[in-house]
Amino acid sequence: MHAIPASLILPWQQIGEPGFRWPLFKGVGGAILAFAALIGLADWGVASLVGGQGWLATLAGLLGGLLVLVSAVWLFVPVTMAIAGLFLDEVADAVERRHYPSLPPAEGSALHSQAWAGLTLGVRLLGLTLLVAPLALFLPPVGAVAFWAIAAVSLGYGLFDGVAQRRMSIAESHRLRARMRGPILVLGGVLALLALVPLLNLTVPVLGTAAMTHLLHRANPETVQHQR
Repeated sequence: MHAIPASLILPWQQIGEPGFRWPLFKGVGGAILAFAALIGLADWGVASLVGGQGWLATLAGLLGGLLVLVSAVWLFVPVTMAIAGLFLDEVADAVERRHYPSLPPAEGSALHSQAWAGLTLGVRLLGLTLLVAPLALFLPPVGAVAFWAIAAVSLGYGLFDGVAQRRMSIAESHRLRARMRGPILVLGGVLALLALVPLLNLTVPVLGTAAMTHLLHRANPETVQHQR
């Protein structure tokens, strides 16, 4: 089976397993809390700007409600990366135990190095998201495409770095990412589309981590198996 289709299909087949189900429940719960917090924060921001009475205030309130939802969706992908980081090891371990039992123990970069690299990438992508956000209001079609492209890069690169750095240094993971840029961005693009679908978007942090773990091993088995 080709690496990308297999990477997308296999995580769904593992949902019923206890070792996979618990991280999924925690990831979905964290995503719900994060999404609710984003809506609350955006709602507070809009409410502080919209006031008064009359039809203009009503119209502003309706537009503000739409802006709340749009803002929450736009900011959900960077938050997704933070959620994925919390459960990445559990999910990757569950995938590797089931599908790649011959792999050596994961002994990659130090956790603080991984966390710093992930935070740096997340901040850069959050900045890009905020810069492009006005396009969603003034040029919605262009804004939607720009958001999808940023989300594809964010999810693709962020999740790949997370799973790869469990088994290699940060520098090695970046070189491998450059070699595998095409498949990584394709998978990231699919995950970015899922991130726009209600309910399914809550599963993206965990299922996306599992999918990227499969892509890492299936598209590059020799390199990963020999990392010590």
